[in-house]
Amino acid sequence: MGNQEEMLIQKISEIYGDISNLPSLCPSKEVDMLFTELVLTCIPPVSTDVSKLSKEVQDMRCKLIKLCGEAEGLMESHYSDMLACYDNPLDHFDLFPYYSNYLKLSQLEYTLLATYVPSSPPTRVAFVGSGPLPLSSFVLAARHMQEAQLHNYDLDAAANARARLLVRGDPDMAARMEFHTADILGVTHELRGYDVVFLAALVGISHDDKVRVIEHLAHHMAPGAVLVARSAHGARAFLYPVVDPAADLRGFEVLTVHHPTDEVINSVIIARKPHGGHAAGAAVMRPCKCCEMMQGFHHFGQGSIMEEITLEELPS
Repeated sequence: MGNQEEMLIQKISEIYGDISNLPSLCPSKEVDMLFTELVLTCIPPVSTDVSKLSKEVQDMRCKLIKLCGEAEGLMESHYSDMLACYDNPLDHFDLFPYYSNYLKLSQLEYTLLATYVPSSPPTRVAFVGSGPLPLSSFVLAARHMQEAQLHNYDLDAAANARARLLVRGDPDMAARMEFHTADILGVTHELRGYDVVFLAALVGISHDDKVRVIEHLAHHMAPGAVLVARSAHGARAFLYPVVDPAADLRGFEVLTVHHPTDEVINSVIIARKPHGGHAAGAAVMRPCKCCEMMQGFHHFGQGSIMEEITLEELPS
């Protein structure tokens, strides 16, 4: 382990200790300060492979991701309740402190989709793990998929109840956004009706749970349908679970893997369920500088790393 990596892990461990001792993870000055410090610590690109760290550090990372997920849920609930007080909550999303990050992430995901799956625009989209403040779904529906029906899935009925309140002032969005309280592992034939399925980063916080969800999607999504899976890379893997394109996406053909290098934390993987039921080996190539996709990234200042990977033939 290099000196830079040792210092990084020591710093993250110290912040983890402080977060663990908080009496509550509800939004407050102290909570916001600690999680901001954690995110800023994890953003700089460091060549850290979390799978190779010690068991002690691995255990700390798993606990930290759970704390991040809990804090994120509480923050989204807080702001969802705040926004619900307005006649048209959708006009006030900029009150959420990380709204600009969602704009950039949604722009990134849509640009990757349009580049690697340049067919007709999707008309039926599912978002798995939408939460009480489904900003990604709202941004995609309002800015990028104006004709699509978006179906949001979450385990928490209270989260869906909050989310429904946010569309009540916009008849178009209310007509195009549906909310389902369900464990996605119990959703089967409905999955065949979606052109694109987005998988939120915190669905299946443990690696085994995440893989089970992906395997379920691979089994029940329609051939040719596209999965957009959020992951994490480098030190950012202390904030969100990692999806390994080569090992975790069996049953899908991986089209591209993108690692942002700016304040957008999540990596994005675009994968497609192949026709015929088998995901053959797929090469993900680094695009040239003149690629239209990269021009799309640069127009909003999006940093990027495109992985070049070769996947072995994977069973369905």
